[in-house]
Amino acid sequence: MNRIDVHHHLIPSAYRERLAARGIAEAGGRELPDWSPEGSLGVMNRAGIATAILSISTPGTAFLTDAAEAAGLARDLNDETASLVAAHPDRFGFFATLPLPDIDAAAAEACRALDDLDADGVVLLANARGTYLGEAGQEQLFSALDERSATVFIHPADLPAPAVTGIPPFATDFLLDTTRAAYLLVSNGIRRRYPNIRFILSHAGGFVPYASHRMAVAIAGESGRSPLDVLDDFSSFCFDTALSASPAALPSLLAFAEPRHVLFGSDWPFAPEAAVQYFAAGLDNYTAGDAVLGHRIERENALALFPRLGTTAPIPAPAFPDRIRGAATRTAMRAITRLIATS
Repeated sequence: MNRIDVHHHLIPSAYRERLAARGIAEAGGRELPDWSPEGSLGVMNRAGIATAILSISTPGTAFLTDAAEAAGLARDLNDETASLVAAHPDRFGFFATLPLPDIDAAAAEACRALDDLDADGVVLLANARGTYLGEAGQEQLFSALDERSATVFIHPADLPAPAVTGIPPFATDFLLDTTRAAYLLVSNGIRRRYPNIRFILSHAGGFVPYASHRMAVAIAGESGRSPLDVLDDFSSFCFDTALSASPAALPSLLAFAEPRHVLFGSDWPFAPEAAVQYFAAGLDNYTAGDAVLGHRIERENALALFPRLGTTAPIPAPAFPDRIRGAATRTAMRAITRLIATS
């Protein structure tokens, strides 16, 4: 029970109802899963997760075109989530939802959530109705976040283009969406101008670790900057392991990112419990010979971003059924991931 999960979603019933009223029953091509605080705690207990930082996934508030309505929804979501965290301060934190693409409203809600609600950071979609993070005109928001040394969790959304038949957006498009935002944050100088913001890229950064040198050459050619400086900007991001702690992706991520910048993520409930356990087992197997690295990814790196979690009371042992079920699942998943890695 030591993991800190920085990629863990909530779907409040009132939010689900607002989506349903607009005919939205899925996110990223996947049907909205069931969620409850009790469901989160159960999965956390079985997966060895002490604390989860909650966030609203795509579409956030971007499905609302009325700016005042979107701002009101963001406020309601943040108030409700803050109340949940207050009831379970040792088990939950939260990233505040901001009503992008309205920069004025987003900056105002960021200040309120961070200053008054004690949010652990904010979640920003890589694009909101086609407007990407890192585009011109967002200085007010980034300035407010930089002044507060905020942690910013960047989560993908549907691409601003039709999905390809037979390819669910969450499977491939999400990775490109995150990469596009990271590219703009670096190429437009935001990563350098606002050094106090701690950015976390979802799903191991999309394509960033694997295409970083190619993108650095492109940015250097356009800007005249040194490719090495551009690579430094890309490697300064933090990355979570959600759906990414595989025998192929994890070594690639750790070959690029600083070990202190890699954080545990589950993506529950959009990732079902079996997937959470599968990728957690992949992380276990990879770090089996390096306990220090494993502990850093699972906990210590997150404590550097969220030091308050280091002062909470120890998490009690889960109930006996959860301990048995969790142990059995972890054992099976570790065997499966080892078999895949050696096949």
